[in-house]
Amino acid sequence: MARRMMGLLGCMLVVALFQSAAAQTTHTVGGSTGWTLPSSNSFYTTWASSQNFAVGDTLEFDFSGSHDVAQVTKANYDSCTKTPIGSIISTSPAEILLNASGDHYFICTISNHCQAGMKLAITVSAASTTTNGTTNSTTPTATSSPPPPSSASSLSVGGFSAVLLSIVIAFLH
Repeated sequence: MARRMMGLLGCMLVVALFQSAAAQTTHTVGGSTGWTLPSSNSFYTTWASSQNFAVGDTLEFDFSGSHDVAQVTKANYDSCTKTPIGSIISTSPAEILLNASGDHYFICTISNHCQAGMKLAITVSAASTTTNGTTNSTTPTATSSPPPPSSASSLSVGGFSAVLLSIVIAFLH
């Protein structure tokens, strides 16, 4: 009985390690500055250029005062048109799950904040990347209305967990 219990604990440890390795990165937009009126129009472009965004990562927009965040099309990003894709998020911290590769655009819709440089354009890669000193690794949570995640990534993690669960059940019998 003790031998089975040790085997079960070992399998649970392997599952826990795998899931921790599969955890993605949370990017705090703007770093310690957060999501606020920037010192220059290029502030968020410069910040984004130092990041590696991947499917499964989360953008965290931390702000106070009169700010919000909205995902928009490239055309609306370029012109600062306040027509969002989905909902405008006005509660901080706003967490947005990056669940599709490609280009993504975000603006603040308050007053002329977008024209003043409070806008973010990022490119999300399909593959996971390693974290650097400016990001935190956490399990992502979406508080917005992004499109559904890719079934391919869900199957790879889910499939591995299912195989491990089958092994544990077989071991216990």
